[in-house]
Amino acid sequence: MVFRKPPDGGWGWVIVVVSFFTQFLCYGSPLAVGVLYLEWLDAFGEGKGKTAWVGSLANGIGLLASPVCSACVSSFGARPVAIFSGFMVAGGLMMSSFAPNIYFLYVSYGIVVGLGCGLLYTATVTITCQYFDKHRGLALGLISTGSSVGLFIYAALQKELIELYGLDGCLLIVGALSLNILACGSLMRPLESSSSPPPEKMCVDKVPDQYLVYHEKEKTVEENISILEKGFIDEKCVNNVPDCKQDSILNKNVLSSININEKDTYKKKVVEQTNFCKQLAKRKWQLYLTYWKETMVLFKNKVFSALFVAILLFDIGGFPPSLLMEDVARSANISEDDYYMPLISIIGIMTTVGKLILGILADFKWVNTLYLYVTTLLMTGVALFAIPFAKSYLTLAMLSGILGFLTGNWSIFPYVTTKTVGIEKLTHAYGILMFFAGLGNSLGPPIVGWFYDWTQEYDTAFYFSGSCVLLGGFLLLLAALPCWNACTNQSSKLPPNTYSYKVASNA
Repeated sequence: MVFRKPPDGGWGWVIVVVSFFTQFLCYGSPLAVGVLYLEWLDAFGEGKGKTAWVGSLANGIGLLASPVCSACVSSFGARPVAIFSGFMVAGGLMMSSFAPNIYFLYVSYGIVVGLGCGLLYTATVTITCQYFDKHRGLALGLISTGSSVGLFIYAALQKELIELYGLDGCLLIVGALSLNILACGSLMRPLESSSSPPPEKMCVDKVPDQYLVYHEKEKTVEENISILEKGFIDEKCVNNVPDCKQDSILNKNVLSSININEKDTYKKKVVEQTNFCKQLAKRKWQLYLTYWKETMVLFKNKVFSALFVAILLFDIGGFPPSLLMEDVARSANISEDDYYMPLISIIGIMTTVGKLILGILADFKWVNTLYLYVTTLLMTGVALFAIPFAKSYLTLAMLSGILGFLTGNWSIFPYVTTKTVGIEKLTHAYGILMFFAGLGNSLGPPIVGWFYDWTQEYDTAFYFSGSCVLLGGFLLLLAALPCWNACTNQSSKLPPNTYSYKVASNA
């Protein structure tokens, strides 16, 4: 599908606003799930590792399904996907209020809500990249702050709702708020060229012209024969009764010959339909092979290969604090009287600041976006190593702010992906990378929880998390040193006036 040149403004700013509120509404509760995590621990009495699966699935399953999400957005468009996903998020949250055990939450909150969030995230990022080029970093930074603002507000909101209405009432109210995603999704107007044919015409063009013409002719002949026969017989029967009997005998002979022709016609029709199905299956198989060939080509890029390892290790180590920081403070015996603000809220507001600042920095020509991303990874690893030494609310709050700011590197990750593989392969490559990010999100909190269940303290868990993030950062840095300029030059060799966005299965 070919799109017009990104306008870098106009309706694009409306897209930024609605994408911001979409991520705010869908990611507010899953990112602030640390508040719910404490309630689920007390309500169901399961281990920390087992209970952590709920939040990790909610934040990871959508990323694991990123290749499917990318294919859905490419095939159906951002607007239909956003509206459908709004029902998923709202329905999953409301279903979770009736959860009888932790396993029900795995499905309702973890899978349903998580998959809806993944679809919405892919839809907002894709349509924003289509509308912006020069200011793409700023636009992505603005929309990605929606989830961070949601984390900041929902952390306090869910805590207040639990005190007023209980855990079940909280989930019902939050689910009702998520229905506003439907209004946001309806404003995601696609950026298609005016010369592109409508979907109905494109579907018809896929059917062989010979079959369509043949079918229309066959139907016309049958209708004409039946009309002529009926009119001729009726006229003869009215004017001359004896001739009517004779003509009916002749017409029977004619009809018998027509039946023979119909049999031949039916056989031809079956053969043509069979050939059409074979050609369609062959074409789909070729598309499938092309998809995997293009995937293997992507992994021949050293920077891309290191990028998927780095994002996997970063999410294994960097995601658990946003889910478990409140329990870390409770395990350190920090009094609730010392709390000026929930630690999750601090992470959320600083993530907003980080996404904005890093997104703005990515638009400067003198800033190498990949090196900027590597720097955030290395600093995150150091901050994770410092968590075991934090024994007061003030130090935990400072580390939460630092980790939140560095987690804002999500705003520049699509920018880094685009620079690495080119805009024409963004949907394909981004879906693959988000799959590994989702794998890290799903595994990180349970691993940290299992470490606690095993050692009865979080120190070993965060040493492990910091090591994972540092390893990913160093691998990406080594891969980027000789190859970054070459990748940038290759991705810039695109037509000046048009941008081609390929379907994920064709990329």
